[in-house]
Amino acid sequence: MSSRSEEAFVAALRDVVGPPHVLTEPDVVAGYVCDWTGRWTGRTTAVVRPGSVEEVQEVVRLCHRARKGVVPQGGNTGLVGGSVPHGGEVVLSLRRLDRVGPIDPAWPSVTVGAGVTLGALQEHARGAGLRYGVDLASRDSATIGGTIATNAGGTHVVSDGDTRRQVLGLEVVLADGTRLSRLDRMPKESLGPDPYQLMIGSEGTLGVITAAQVRLLPADGGRQMVILLGLQTLGEGLGFLGPDVRAFEFFDRACMEAVIDHRGLPRPFPVEPPFYLLIESDGTPSIPEDALAVVDRSLWAYRESITETINGLGVPIKLDVAVPLDRVDDFAGAVTDLDLDGDTYLFGHLAEGNFHVNIVGNRDPEGAVDRVLELVLGLGGVIASEHGIGVVKADWWRRTTEPALLEFQRRAKDALDPDGIMNPPVLWGG
Repeated sequence: MSSRSEEAFVAALRDVVGPPHVLTEPDVVAGYVCDWTGRWTGRTTAVVRPGSVEEVQEVVRLCHRARKGVVPQGGNTGLVGGSVPHGGEVVLSLRRLDRVGPIDPAWPSVTVGAGVTLGALQEHARGAGLRYGVDLASRDSATIGGTIATNAGGTHVVSDGDTRRQVLGLEVVLADGTRLSRLDRMPKESLGPDPYQLMIGSEGTLGVITAAQVRLLPADGGRQMVILLGLQTLGEGLGFLGPDVRAFEFFDRACMEAVIDHRGLPRPFPVEPPFYLLIESDGTPSIPEDALAVVDRSLWAYRESITETINGLGVPIKLDVAVPLDRVDDFAGAVTDLDLDGDTYLFGHLAEGNFHVNIVGNRDPEGAVDRVLELVLGLGGVIASEHGIGVVKADWWRRTTEPALLEFQRRAKDALDPDGIMNPPVLWGG
């Protein structure tokens, strides 16, 4: 696109959403073109902040006609380089789509804009004695649209399921500006193939999620017991998994030491075990008398401070993987044996065999990613558990996905976005 054509294109964007909501100055767009980890920084023609679904449609139509790539962006808390532009694409910031609708108490649900944060949704639900089933440490910046686009899991996935389980209906704008909407779904419908399910976990490559109808659950009332256990092995911790468990989070000694240094939190035990397990439960788990254990709701501070702490240590390599439950200790030991350059921190959701592998100070990020993912696959695991593929794992995803499934996904992409303008760096372009 010539400079004159680009100026005309940006002027047309301003006509749609208003000049204050088209950002082009480098200092102003800096926070939109750099991902949360600081590892991925790109460039953009413009950051556009529509205030309605109609404005989203018009912006996408302009991009479609100009064959200009579009990167949908929510809170920009992604960890795999999938929420930032890489080659001049338009950043479509959805933060202004922050309307929260009334709660339907008969069938507990609510319709919210894609830019509503998890924290705002949870506060709204609490006012009606309800809660939303997905929770993350980044709740005050992560948005509903972003978590749906990546099918986020979070700390309560063991009891409430991932984001896909919470979504009842969606409003989506396709690559040509067409609007699909079903935000008033009945508890049970059988109306043919569901196009909205394709959008969940699609990372903005098939369309722009602008609103969602989500289910709500009974509030917990803050009565849950929170227990921190010291473990010699992760397999030992699996023995505490029961039907009343709401959260089942683990982290290693390196994470604990970093959090203590960063937050000034007290040491929970007089000794330093290799692993820690945080359990939130509706009941009282059976814990041996000689176990390293402490009970207090404030113990969540150790787990929820980990990501912030690690980011403060440097620009981390972040990998989100999962292995079979009977291989969790094999994986934890083998990661250490890889002797990766830098410092390694392990934490995650133990009930799903999920590991967040964080490496700080590594001088060969691509090599480190390859070695860890090779290990995961060798143990029968998966290369992405809840953060998505983005650009970090795109090549691995294409190489390791069953060919027939990959071809099906390619056909879906070509059918819905034949010109390849929707988040082009992600999945297929990474």
